[in-house]
Amino acid sequence: MIPLHGIGGRGDLPVPLWLAIYSAAAAVAVSFFALAAFWSKPRFEVASGTPLVALTWLVDSRVVRWALKILGVLALTFLLGAAWFGSTSPTLNPAPTWLYVGIWVGIIPVSLLCGPVWRLANPLRTLAALVPRPSPRKLPDGIAYWPAVAGLFGFLWLELAYPQGSDPLVVAVFVTAYALVNVAAGIVYGPRWFAVGDSFEVYAEVLARLSPLGRGADRWLVLRNPLAGLATLPQEPGLVGLLCLLLGSTAFDGISRWSVWTSATGQLDHVAVHTVGLLVAVAVVIALFVGAARATGSARVRPGALGNAGLPGAFAHSLVPIAIGYAVAHYFSFAVFQGQDGVLLATDPFGRGWDLLGTGQAGIDYGLLGTGVIAGVQIGAIVLGHVLGVVSAHDRAAGLFRRRQLRRAQYPMLAAMVAFTAGGIALVTAS
Repeated sequence: MIPLHGIGGRGDLPVPLWLAIYSAAAAVAVSFFALAAFWSKPRFEVASGTPLVALTWLVDSRVVRWALKILGVLALTFLLGAAWFGSTSPTLNPAPTWLYVGIWVGIIPVSLLCGPVWRLANPLRTLAALVPRPSPRKLPDGIAYWPAVAGLFGFLWLELAYPQGSDPLVVAVFVTAYALVNVAAGIVYGPRWFAVGDSFEVYAEVLARLSPLGRGADRWLVLRNPLAGLATLPQEPGLVGLLCLLLGSTAFDGISRWSVWTSATGQLDHVAVHTVGLLVAVAVVIALFVGAARATGSARVRPGALGNAGLPGAFAHSLVPIAIGYAVAHYFSFAVFQGQDGVLLATDPFGRGWDLLGTGQAGIDYGLLGTGVIAGVQIGAIVLGHVLGVVSAHDRAAGLFRRRQLRRAQYPMLAAMVAFTAGGIALVTAS
C-alpha cells in the first residue's frame, strides 16, 4: 500500500526543535508589531494590477479553452480506466498516486502559478455542460460552500481514516461516485454548482486567490499583488469550515504518525479512532480560529464593514496562506518522491506489461533531496505562510477597526497565529 500522507516525523532538524518553534513564533509576533506600528490603513481593499492583454487573448481563445477541457476529460478517463481495469496492487497501479499526488497535491502549485485554471480544465464541469437542459434550477438558499465542505471531508476521511484508501478499487468507486454526483448536480443547477459544490474546484479557486495572476474588473488578466487578490475572497458561510477542515486534517495527519498515537491506538478500531481523531483535530482548529476572531469584538467594528459570515468570515482569507504553508511542509517530500512513482507507473497504466514511456526499469530517486533541504522547506513554508496570514489579517483589521482600537483588537488573532505556527512546526518535525 502506498503512503497517503506527507513525510514522517523528523528528528534531524539542522537546529533544535525548541529553537525552531521559538524562532518561528517570534517571527510571527515581530511581524505583527511591525505592522501595527507602520500599517494603519487597509491597502488591499481594491485589487488592481498590470493588464496582460496578449495572455488574456491566448487564454480566452477557443483553441486553448477546448484544449484544457479535452485534457481534463482525458485525465479523468485515464484515472478511472487505471483504477477500474489496472492492477489491483496500489504499488503497481498509478491511479492512487494520480489522485493523491497528481491532483490533490498538484492543485497547489498549478493554482498558485496559473490562477483559476482548474475551472477551465475541470472535466466534471465539461461533462455537465454537454448535457442539453432547460434553465437550471436556483441553488437552495443558504447553501453557500457547505456542499464543498462535505465533499472535502469525504475525500480527507478516505485519505486519512480509511485504511484501504489507496486500494485502486476504492479509488475507482470514490472518483466515480464523486463524478456522478457533481455532474448530476451541475446538470440540475447549472455551472454555478461547481463554484460552491465541487470540492476540488472550490479548493483550487481559493488557492488561486493567492496567485499573481487574476482577473481585473474589466475581465482582463492582470499581474497583481497576490495578497490583494487574496483580499477579494468572498466572505460567505462555509468558507471558514473549509479552511479549518484543511488545517485540521493536516494537523491530524501529523498526529496520527506520532509514535505516541500509534502505540496508544494500535489495538483499537482503525476507522473509528481515526475518524474521531480527525473530527477532534478539526474541532480544535475551528475553536481556536473562531474564538480568536470573535474575541476581537464585533461591537468595535465599523458599521457595515462585516460580510455575511461575520468576524470569522472576515478573517477567513488569512487562513489561506497558512493552509498552503502547512500543505507544502506536509506534502513536499511526499510529492517529490511519490510523484516520481506516478510518472514511472504511467508507463504501464493498465498492468498489461507495457512500457509506453521506456521507464519500466527505472526507480524512485530517493537521493534527490537531503533531509536538511526537506526540513528547511518545511519550516520556511510554515513561517512564510503564517507571516502572510498575519499581514492579510492585519490589513483586514485596519479596515474593520478604528486606529486606536486596531492593535488591541488583534491580540486574540495573534495568539491563534502563534499557536498555529508552533503547532505546525511541532507536527512536521516531532516523531
